[in-house]
Amino acid sequence: MNVPVPDLRSYLLGTWRVRRSLLNRADSTEGTFTGTLTVQPVTDDGPGLSWREEGTVHWPGARLCAGRSVPPFTGPANRQYLLVPGGQGAPWEVLFQDGRPFHRLGLTAGSWRDEHWCSPDTYRVEYTALAQDRLRYQWDVTGPAKDQLLTTELTRESQPRSGAGPW
Repeated sequence: MNVPVPDLRSYLLGTWRVRRSLLNRADSTEGTFTGTLTVQPVTDDGPGLSWREEGTVHWPGARLCAGRSVPPFTGPANRQYLLVPGGQGAPWEVLFQDGRPFHRLGLTAGSWRDEHWCSPDTYRVEYTALAQDRLRYQWDVTGPAKDQLLTTELTRESQPRSGAGPW
C-alpha cells in the first residue's frame, strides 16, 4: 500500500529515523545500518535539498564481496546527497555529493523505480511512500562485484519548524 506524494520537497524535509537491513546474497551474510537522516534546504531561498545520513553499520561476520573475504565490521557510516527539482511535473534528480548524477526520484503516485549503473554493477531502486511519516526504499544490487539487497525504512522524527506542513 502506498500514498501519493504531490510535494516531494515538503514530504522529505525534516529528521527521519533510519533502519536498514543489508543482505549479501553471495554468502547470505546479513548486516544492519541504524541512524538518522536529515533532509534540509541547501540554502534558505533555494529549492535544492541536502540528504544526510549518519549512523552505525554492523556486518557481524566475514562476507564475500567480489570474490574476496571481507572481515566483520561495526562502525560509523554516513552518506550525503543533493536533491534538485527536475522541473514542472518532472522527478527530482538525486546527485552524489560531488554533483555526479545518481538517480531520479518522484513519488506523486506513491512509488518510484529507477536504476543506476556503477561499473561493473547495476543498482535498482524502488521507493514506496507508506504514510506521511514512513518511507521505504530498496536497492537491489547485482553484477560481478556485488549481489546485495539493501532495504531501508524511514520513520519521521520531526518536521522542520519553518512552516513546511504536511505535504
